[in-house]
Amino acid sequence: MKTLVIVTHPNIEASNWNKTWVEALQKHGDITVHELYKAYPDENIDVSREQQLIEAHDRIIFQYPLYWYSTPPLLKKWFDSVLLYGWAYGPDGNKTAGKEIGVAISTYGTEESYQGTGFNRFTLREILRPIEALAHFISASYLPHFSLNDTSIVTDERLAQSSIDYINHIKTVKPVVVES
Repeated sequence: MKTLVIVTHPNIEASNWNKTWVEALQKHGDITVHELYKAYPDENIDVSREQQLIEAHDRIIFQYPLYWYSTPPLLKKWFDSVLLYGWAYGPDGNKTAGKEIGVAISTYGTEESYQGTGFNRFTLREILRPIEALAHFISASYLPHFSLNDTSIVTDERLAQSSIDYINHIKTVKPVVVES
């Protein structure tokens, strides 16, 4: 299975976690790493190039830090620009049908803070519902997310283990089964 990881971090060089994950991903020949802020520092997205990348891969993972309970701005722009009517959905819009879409997300908050009774009042699964809805809308399968919480705690051991866990997740995760 060919996997595309679309990394959207506006300052990845300052990120312990996302940068370490990218370095780990790049060691796997069946994983393509595509860093949006590096590819488009001017935010002028090459739609044709992006669509070709999507078409060439079976599994697409969106990797980013949680930004105000959403995606970084360039990823939202990417969704709007790339997932077009007639290509990803609508009549003849079948290029994403059958793809698998998932999220790898890092949060500053603790795991406990992302519970219904926690500080943020919502679980990460609830916060990520728009991505799950997007996957459904473009006829893709949605994968359970991978997350790393409490990114303020950085140790070499935790960095190494999170990279191992992330690679394992990408290679073994199965789509969410939606009950009717």
